[in-house]
Amino acid sequence: MTAEPAEGDLSAPDDGDEPETGPLRRCAVTRERLPKERMIRFVVAPDRRVVPDLAARLPGRGIWLSARGDVIETACTRGAFARAARGPVTVPSDLRSELQAALSRRFADQLGLARRAGQAVAGFAKAREWLGSGRVALVVQARDGSAEERQRFLGGWGGPVVTPLDGARLGALFGRDHVVHVAVARGRLAETLEHEAARLAGLATDVRAGQCGGRGDGRRGGAVRRGTDQPYGEAGRNEVQDTGG
Repeated sequence: MTAEPAEGDLSAPDDGDEPETGPLRRCAVTRERLPKERMIRFVVAPDRRVVPDLAARLPGRGIWLSARGDVIETACTRGAFARAARGPVTVPSDLRSELQAALSRRFADQLGLARRAGQAVAGFAKAREWLGSGRVALVVQARDGSAEERQRFLGGWGGPVVTPLDGARLGALFGRDHVVHVAVARGRLAETLEHEAARLAGLATDVRAGQCGGRGDGRRGGAVRRGTDQPYGEAGRNEVQDTGG
């Protein structure tokens, strides 16, 4: 899809020449200044294609958007990319879906790295052992896991919980057929995983369909939430044998 700058599509003035320094960036649609971790950077390739830069490392002037499904839709339908690039650009017709798939792969890659670094473990028993030790910063659970089982595992865990992947995909990362519970130790990788899950959740927000893809699916998003306030010991009173989940 080729996008042209639209007259009066966005009320605020163009700030494309703002230096990309500091922790905040301005969204080309909402005009909000937000932490980079809550946004997605795009660059325009020499052939005028809009290219997502999820790691925010590609050369060139960046176009920043809030990591929200409705913002991506608006950027596509109201010419925000062309306006920021000051000329016609080619935007993928299924940009939103492409971003969801890319962020899902990025999350899986980072979780695999955490496993190899000894900073993530899977399985009910082992992950709960880590929870009890106080070393955990993030819990990852399979989005298709039993709600009752997931809740029982969490017990009194009050930290962040994300569900961006299904059990089969989590299992593949840990050499198993299926995994429901993963505990990630404190550190930079846990922070990165939480940020990526939040971006993915934002893109999966259910908004109207647009030219950049279909409607979001909340089950795919992996929204960051907090664990329960149930005392930790209560959840473990009726523990079942760990079967690899």
